[in-house]
Amino acid sequence: MSEITIRGARLHNLKNVTLTIPKNKLVVFTGVSGSGKSTLAFDTLHMEGQRQYLESLGMVTYGSKPSVDSITGLSPSISVDQGLTNRSPRSTVGTATEVFTYLRVLYARVGHRPCPRCGADVPPDHEGGYEGLWDEESDELTESDGLTETGDSTSASELPEADGEWVACPHCGARLPAMNMAHFSFNKPAGACPTCTGLGAVYTADITRLLDEDKSLLDGAVTGWNKAAIPYYTQTLQSAAHYYGFAFDPAIPVRDLGPVQRDLLLYGATGEAFRQHFPGVEPPSTVAKGRFEGLVTNLLRRHAERASDTEYREKLERTLVQTTCPDCRGARLRPESRAVTVLGRHLVRDTMHPERRASRPSEAWLRRTQSKDAPPPDEEAIARLSFLQLAEWIEGLQDGLPPEDWLVAEPIVTDLRERVRRLVEVGLGYLTLERAAPSLSAGEGQRLRLAALLGSGLTGVLYVLDEPTIGLHPRDTPRLVGMLRALRDLGNTVLLIEHDLEMIAAADWVVDFGPGGGRNGGQVIAQGTPEQVAANPESLTGRYLSGASVTEVPAVRRRPQGGPDAGPWLTVHGAREHNLQDITVRFPLRSQDGTGMLVAVTGVAGSGKSSLMFDILDRAARQRFFGASAAPGAHDRITGWEHLDKVITIDQTPLGRSTRSNAATYTDAFTPIRETFAAQPAARARGLTAQHFSFNVAGGRCERCEGAGVLAVEMHFLSDVLVRCPACHGRRYRREVLEVKYAGDTGRGYDISEVLNLTIAEALALFEEVPAARARLALMVETGLGYLQLGQPASTFSGGEAQRVKLARELARRGTGRTLYLLDEPTTGLHPADTAHLLRLLQRLVDAGNTVVVIEHNLDVVKVADWVVDLGPEGGAAGGRVIAEGPPEVVAETPGSHTGALLRAMVAS
Repeated sequence: MSEITIRGARLHNLKNVTLTIPKNKLVVFTGVSGSGKSTLAFDTLHMEGQRQYLESLGMVTYGSKPSVDSITGLSPSISVDQGLTNRSPRSTVGTATEVFTYLRVLYARVGHRPCPRCGADVPPDHEGGYEGLWDEESDELTESDGLTETGDSTSASELPEADGEWVACPHCGARLPAMNMAHFSFNKPAGACPTCTGLGAVYTADITRLLDEDKSLLDGAVTGWNKAAIPYYTQTLQSAAHYYGFAFDPAIPVRDLGPVQRDLLLYGATGEAFRQHFPGVEPPSTVAKGRFEGLVTNLLRRHAERASDTEYREKLERTLVQTTCPDCRGARLRPESRAVTVLGRHLVRDTMHPERRASRPSEAWLRRTQSKDAPPPDEEAIARLSFLQLAEWIEGLQDGLPPEDWLVAEPIVTDLRERVRRLVEVGLGYLTLERAAPSLSAGEGQRLRLAALLGSGLTGVLYVLDEPTIGLHPRDTPRLVGMLRALRDLGNTVLLIEHDLEMIAAADWVVDFGPGGGRNGGQVIAQGTPEQVAANPESLTGRYLSGASVTEVPAVRRRPQGGPDAGPWLTVHGAREHNLQDITVRFPLRSQDGTGMLVAVTGVAGSGKSSLMFDILDRAARQRFFGASAAPGAHDRITGWEHLDKVITIDQTPLGRSTRSNAATYTDAFTPIRETFAAQPAARARGLTAQHFSFNVAGGRCERCEGAGVLAVEMHFLSDVLVRCPACHGRRYRREVLEVKYAGDTGRGYDISEVLNLTIAEALALFEEVPAARARLALMVETGLGYLQLGQPASTFSGGEAQRVKLARELARRGTGRTLYLLDEPTTGLHPADTAHLLRLLQRLVDAGNTVVVIEHNLDVVKVADWVVDLGPEGGAAGGRVIAEGPPEVVAETPGSHTGALLRAMVAS
């Protein structure tokens, strides 16, 4: 069967859609935000593809059949969405791609290490080590091994266990535990640094957030203590003081406490800092006798115990400061593992104490085992290399390794080379292995998964991808198109949700949804080849494809007021965070007409945009204006703060994980709506207040489902199933609350549950006469969110939707005209028509005197900006420099600017 045929798709806002899609083609679903693309692609096609496949294996799939009459010709499906699959602080790019796993095998098999006794090189043992030399009972060597001498040699008891296998130093005969893959994993005890347990960082308490040192304990100096519990804690402290024989006065200011009293308060009776005052005294055995845990000790314990609870951990981290591990200095591995080399290069940064650096492989050995082109020892560690640099190092292994080592390494290197090649081809060559996985953008995470799919070799599969061009510079789009076509040519159907016009034009088949979003969408407006859609006058996408609709370049641009050294400019001096090359970047804050400026920060992926904007500028602003504890990235100084009174950062992080948060509650539009209901005569007659119209607190909500409208039914070994609450029938509220109606000027009365089911645009029409609600709802409509349901959980928003909801909330606040807005790709998820709406909103902010700085790849935004800062020229180590700055016309004429080359034709026309 050469087609996928969908009949009667009715899920969410789809209006009985019937559609035929050619198989083994590159297919694009497009349309304005909320038009039904994701519903048909992910919630219908992908879910039904998975369901049919699982049922063919005889597996039961409860409650997962989408609302559709039939789908024929469907293949097993794999989805690649924008969500990061792993946000663990232990996950890195190397572990997420399994490249680090291959390197662990390589280092375990062919790695060289210095003997801890004589310092000579210990080559790899391909025979599997020595058996029977480890006494499991005593956990000691059965014979003298020379490793327990004093000095620089490492004690055998300090080395991780190696399952009874040992190797001998060929020079002095000392026996060392054989090393395996686990010794090179920072997620396993055998390899992880004992101090930081493999995290590379340790947490310390921010004392300024724990204590108000001008107050006494009795007056509430400890910010986390409940007022009623203060006598209990102070009594425990005084019991401890009595036990040790010193005085503790809880009535004096904390800053006046002596060292002993302060260490007791912070670190507790069992803490090392306190016990050094009384080295020969055992701590109290009970709390009544004074076994006080300590503020810092208690905080760190709770943080460690609840590490898997993301919300709780993030709450505690507001009072913690993260610092680099003092032992491994961020390298994460044990000293023994850090010392191992392949061709003179360590797997991670070797932070061995300088006195022990003499215990290294000799230069003679290095000359014997390295090719003439191999890097010298102690050069950049492998984990710090980008994939591009790693690919070069891999190519030198065959010539550099001795024949006996290459025989072992060849199968590892073959797979490793192919995996790294795919990562480079999808445009991620600038990423380093040690970069934390949670720091990746949605687009980067998606392309990591795409690289894995390219190596799977599967055929006959339906791949569903959600905007793979997100976070990708237009320079790299043709390469991504090539990757997707390669996936198609394997015999797969590749289905994209996409707004990028270049990607749409490269598709084999295009389906345009619309005509609007939400209830105004859910229909197929046009379908066919890109040329056929471009020729369809009914298609909004077609008009942009054909050039009939374009974002116009401003006839007159705003010009900066004064020069960088004299006018109102914000200047970041000596930025060095991550790959930034000690650059100075200037942002104009005022135009000659007295308005603000619209500034775009551009550059290829990995060029340093986020490091500059969020790691340095945003954190420095939070410190200056809000007293935040997080230190900004490395830089010399920032000048020009006096021209601003606040900085607002609006990124794409989720609004929250709670299903109880929605666009109405987040923007505070729900408060005037509830007050309006409470003011109705029917509500007054029943004694109902605004609180009764909240589904988040007891009073008016349904207590069976606690205002959620649904109940979770546990399915044991299957995923939980959400069913409609039998008490309120999904309406969230008690009957007497739902009897209160509000009609506005519409002529029809709505209860509070029906209001939550309205779209934001429909709610705006209903509450036109309620100024506070109208203002907030209108801003969300202006940002292109009119299609969202008012009560839709915030946890279901895309990154772009979450960012625009945040923008609407900030716009609703009273402005001063001296605000700096920092935005991270605000056009994410926006159709070109929606981008035009967003630009009008940003221009309104600028006209009010504010400065808006956006990180953007969308050239429609870049070409209308007043000022552009282009970073590059490439990503990673090859980036981090200012390539061009000035109006778009200046950037367009700058040699070496990838952004300028693409802008040239746009600004010229």
